[in-house]
Amino acid sequence: MIRSLRRKFLFIAMLSLLGTLAILCTAVGFGIRHIVIQRADRAISLLYENGGEFPSPEATDPSMGLDFQVTMETPFETRYFVVTLTSQQEVSSVDIEHIAALDRQTVVESVSEILATGADQGYVEHYRFGIFHHEEGTTIIGLDCFLQVQSAYNMLRMTILASAACALIVFILLLIFSEKAIRPFVENLERQRQFVTDASHELKTPLAILSADIGLLESSPGERKWLSSAQAQISRLDNLIKNLVELARTEETIQDASRTVFSLSDIALACGDSFQPLAEAAGKSLRTAIAPNLHMRGIQDNLFRLFSILLDNAVKYCDPGGEIDFTITRRGRLASIIVSNPCAGLDPSQLPRYFDRFYRADSSRTRATGGYGIGLSTARAIVTRHHGHIANRYAGGIITFSVTLPLYARKKEEFVPNT
Repeated sequence: MIRSLRRKFLFIAMLSLLGTLAILCTAVGFGIRHIVIQRADRAISLLYENGGEFPSPEATDPSMGLDFQVTMETPFETRYFVVTLTSQQEVSSVDIEHIAALDRQTVVESVSEILATGADQGYVEHYRFGIFHHEEGTTIIGLDCFLQVQSAYNMLRMTILASAACALIVFILLLIFSEKAIRPFVENLERQRQFVTDASHELKTPLAILSADIGLLESSPGERKWLSSAQAQISRLDNLIKNLVELARTEETIQDASRTVFSLSDIALACGDSFQPLAEAAGKSLRTAIAPNLHMRGIQDNLFRLFSILLDNAVKYCDPGGEIDFTITRRGRLASIIVSNPCAGLDPSQLPRYFDRFYRADSSRTRATGGYGIGLSTARAIVTRHHGHIANRYAGGIITFSVTLPLYARKKEEFVPNT
């Protein structure tokens, strides 16, 4: 159990951490990109407003509220070109004095690519461009952002590497300390299960003595009526104890060594056949439709118990003269198990509570049928430990319990015969 809880704890913790780091890296990436674009667009706007030249540093002092400050080195550090077009979109002038990597012909070709984008701002390769329309025509300014983009990529790469290193360190720390972190929860679960086991043993002894004493006293004819009632209550308590122990066992994690591969179809057919006489005796009918050759891996007795709980529940609470449907079909790699029966007067809002321990929707009716409110809790525990899902629904006066379980297929010699 500790290993299972530890794996789940590690998985959830690492998934949460990796999700947080992924969001952080994404936010950093978008933030850096926004800053690069914002500064480039501001520089392009300053160049356009000042006729293709940067203004003096005093004109862009931060105290003036501007988000881009020009220094004495800015004109020498910044590489850009300026192209002016006529109203007929013909090149009238090309300024390449501030860039050495491009000649006039290359700049003209770049202008064609810029115009083909149909946008007033954007990127062509590593050049950020801005298009400004005015009465004389159009001005296009291209700013070399190679260093800024490269720096942004390097910063993002370092952020990702740092996040990966943090994730690795946290994973190692979790491996070291996770067992200690989950031990209180494991001990609490163990105490609960031990309580059920101890309580059952403590209750069994006086029940056995009472049952034996009552058996001796039954020889007195005048006391038989009351003794029979006491004996019935003892039997009821004995069954309750057995159900509690079974519920505690079904909530334990299945060890790989205890798993076997078996025929789910054969178990379902056998269980359905055993409930046919009970349904007929209660004035109800049971219709089964079981798909053949369905196999799964797990605890064979648990699955028989699961079907017994669902069918017993259906027989007990099906309306008089009603029909119970028990079907199993294949859905890809899953087995779909459906048990439904007509049952008038149910409250749909209470359906989720049917799987709670000791919950009884109708106490008087449940007592009359011998229920304890444990059966469906046991069914859910069995389904959960076999990595399946169980649910219920109520529509048109019919209550339906649906179960999905993973199927398993191997060579024939792995299958064990059903008993």
